Amino acid sequence: MTAGRERKNQLALFRPHFAAEVNIACRDNLDFMAALPGASMKLIVTSPPYNIGKSYERRSPIDRYVREQERVIAECVRLLHPEGSICWQTGNHVQNGEIFPLDIVLHEAFRQHGLKLRNRIIWHFEHGLHCSKRLSGRYETIMWYTKGDNYTFNLDSIRVPSKYPNKKYHKGPKRGQLSCNPMGKNPGDLWIFPNVKHNHIEKTIHPCQFPVELIERLVLALTNPGDCVFDPFMGVGTTVIASVMHGRSGYGCDVVPEYVEVARERLELLRAGALKTRPMDRPVYDPAQPHGGLA
Repeated sequence: MTAGRERKNQLALFRPHFAAEVNIACRDNLDFMAALPGASMKLIVTSPPYNIGKSYERRSPIDRYVREQERVIAECVRLLHPEGSICWQTGNHVQNGEIFPLDIVLHEAFRQHGLKLRNRIIWHFEHGLHCSKRLSGRYETIMWYTKGDNYTFNLDSIRVPSKYPNKKYHKGPKRGQLSCNPMGKNPGDLWIFPNVKHNHIEKTIHPCQFPVELIERLVLALTNPGDCVFDPFMGVGTTVIASVMHGRSGYGCDVVPEYVEVARERLELLRAGALKTRPMDRPVYDPAQPHGGLA
């Protein structure tokens, strides 16, 4: 089957899932969340502003930034289902050449609410700003918290191909049997997905856009069909799109009207089966390999 036909079929699979509820708005996130019932969201996943002066944020002293984040986090905890997860994706705040890792800065805000850190997922990407006075940043961090010890985690939904798929036990009572899971292996806590730069198929007007495949993995692992997923800093709607693609209801808000309008346009394309996204199982392009290592 050709790659083009695979892509067409993949898009067709997403069309029936649009029966899931979609609720997005151009509103302040605290106002938006106040109208939502408590314990209603199985997954809250977002990437808040890093307080570095991007066009969609106002730069403020780091202490004030943390206080503002604490208010949002507290309301997110109210919305979180007892078996739910919060995934807070962050980078570094930079001030006078000094970096402040926001996952470290914000961790205590989650701990104060009794949330438990399950993984510190490293998202690695190859392209970004080239620094001249420090090493160029090529990763960001996703902090995965749960409200309790009984939480949704669907490992089989996100397994990746094993390095040695036919490896077998060579001695003992299991000799000759497969020593690996035939469905694939646990993807681990280092995830390699291309970030959304100018030549990415999903690129919109947003300068710091999530790749859909990154959120798909979280949605598939941490929710079940019919669950609700929320993004309090929605941007151009990637979290909502990834949720709806897999039969979950998507909620989100943002204060930038242009971003919300793009989110609506992307959702309409998804409804029509015409939204172009990078498939989760596509290898990362490697120029050293024939055809970039892509099948």
